[in-house]
Amino acid sequence: MESRAANATHGLVRALAANMVHGTTEGFTKTLSMVGVGYRAAMKGNLLVLSLGYSHPVEMPVPKGLAVAVEKSTTLHITGADKQAVGQFAADVRAKRPPEPYKGKGVRYVDEYVRRKEGKRGK
Repeated sequence: MESRAANATHGLVRALAANMVHGTTEGFTKTLSMVGVGYRAAMKGNLLVLSLGYSHPVEMPVPKGLAVAVEKSTTLHITGADKQAVGQFAADVRAKRPPEPYKGKGVRYVDEYVRRKEGKRGK
């Protein structure tokens, strides 16, 4: 009889192997969009340059094994064979300016829903 830990490890190893096969055959993609006036992205060699409303541009080096494509300066496509690396880099980019609940400005995943708040009410 197998233990609970052995069953969990079996499922983990199976999922990791399946992700490796999927990554080498098709690859993984995360798509981010930037919402906000003046929010844009550009590639300078191996650097992703983000204009996110700060006083300075945010520069992020793209990790090895990943490719970043900028579409219409507000949409990013991050692709690679390693699911964890693609997701981590997408999360790092999103963390530079996460979407805020009042106007919805920020960097968000394309399929992400941002719950909006009403804000202040006048008398």
